This record gives sequence, C-alpha cells and structure tokens, in this order.
Amino acid sequence: MTVNTDLLQAGPESAKRLLGSVLRCGTTSGVIVETEFYDQTDPASHTFGGMTPRNWPMFEAAGHLYVYRSYGIHWCANVVVGEHGYGSAVLIRAVEPLQGIDAMWDRRPKANRPTDLASGPGKVCAALGISGSHSGSNLFDPESAVRLELRDSAPPSLVESGLRVGISKAKQQPWRFALVGNPHVSRPRIKRATSRR
Repeated sequence: MTVNTDLLQAGPESAKRLLGSVLRCGTTSGVIVETEFYDQTDPASHTFGGMTPRNWPMFEAAGHLYVYRSYGIHWCANVVVGEHGYGSAVLIRAVEPLQGIDAMWDRRPKANRPTDLASGPGKVCAALGISGSHSGSNLFDPESAVRLELRDSAPPSLVESGLRVGISKAKQQPWRFALVGNPHVSRPRIKRATSRR
C-alpha cells in the first residue's frame, strides 16, 4: 500500500493534510473540506480505552477506513493515520460534492440545497454511500469500494482551526479544521480556540 508519509504522523497535522483531498465511493466523490483529529491519548477518542471489536480499524496502518454508527443512526467515516498499532484517525466532517451528485440527492432527499448534501459526518456517509460494511477497507487499494486520493496540501492561509463539536470530553482541543470560507463546512461554523489566562 502506498501511503503519503504525512499520514504516518499521528497528530493534528494529518487532519490538515487531508483538506482538499478527494474521498470516493463507487461513482460518487467529494473534496474534503472539514476534518477533526482523534487519537488514543484523547479522552474523546474511541481508542482511549484500547482496542475493541468495534474500533480495531483505528489501529490499522495509515490509510485504512474506520466507520462507526453515531447514536445508532448515522454512519461516520474516519481516515486512519499514524503507525500501525497506534489508535488514531481523522473524522471526515464535510465534503464538497464533486461527482455523482444526482445519486447524492437521491440518498439525501431531505437536503434543501447543494451545500447541505454532505455538510456533516453523517451526511458525508449518506451522500457517498459509505456504511459500516466498508470499515477496515484500504483506502489506497484501487479495488476498494471507498478510496482516498491525496491532493496537494492546502496553504496554511486557507485553513482555519477551532474546537471540536459533538463531544463531551477534551472539548478544549482545537483539533477541528476546515477550508476557510467553504460553504460546505458543517454547522456550527468554526469558533476559534482561545487560550486561558
């Protein structure tokens, strides 16, 4: 498996690195515009308590896919980063639809505008057709149903960061990243992290 060395870094930089890259599933694809980083030292991460039958893909080599169901309803997709055996991944929070947009509308009939098709982790999986059956897939295997195409890193001036959302622990970590001004970023919009005095 060919893996960009940036994904071998188990840290927030890997979440920034994925911005602008393309996530594909079948005939649908989207440009990644928003991410969040999680790893095994993070109380908000699924791997904080060690490996389980659910989270084992997060301990695979960088470039694998970890998919979990949130609140028993929505599938959420994560790109595994870091060395094999270290539980870390990047949650794909939003993509800008690129290909197969008609299929996305069919899968997301309640979306009321293009920017709502994949603006949230559950919406990403629904729009692209990603489910738990894809968890553990090698994103760099050309035969895989779900694939990742790494593109050039976004310039720092085009990346904003802030606090992660939808978590009850480690809320202070500014590990949410997005492309500045992109209308497909999920709500709430990024609030920049502030340091305590």
